[in-house]
Amino acid sequence: MRIALHPDARTELRAAALWYEEQRPGLGDEFVASVSSVLERITEVPFSFPGWPELPAGHSPIHRAVTPRFPYLIAFEVHSQHVLVLAIAHAKRRPFYWLTRTR
Repeated sequence: MRIALHPDARTELRAAALWYEEQRPGLGDEFVASVSSVLERITEVPFSFPGWPELPAGHSPIHRAVTPRFPYLIAFEVHSQHVLVLAIAHAKRRPFYWLTRTR
């Protein structure tokens, strides 16, 4: 299945990678590799990831994946031909800020 990143999710990925790179050279690349690994698993078995708990009523199912080693969650929707990544969100960030990105 094809994967697409919402433009804001792509921005979040870049910003987090730059932040980690500033903390320690090479850490930004490690973060991107971690996220890429999760994205690959999502494309292979998207429905194996749990739904996002406590979604406000009326929203289509949104799944979440946890990145190993980094405190980030990936929010995504599964469509018939592709997976849409809505957010690459820090786990401590305010919940559901990305809901306006759903289709």
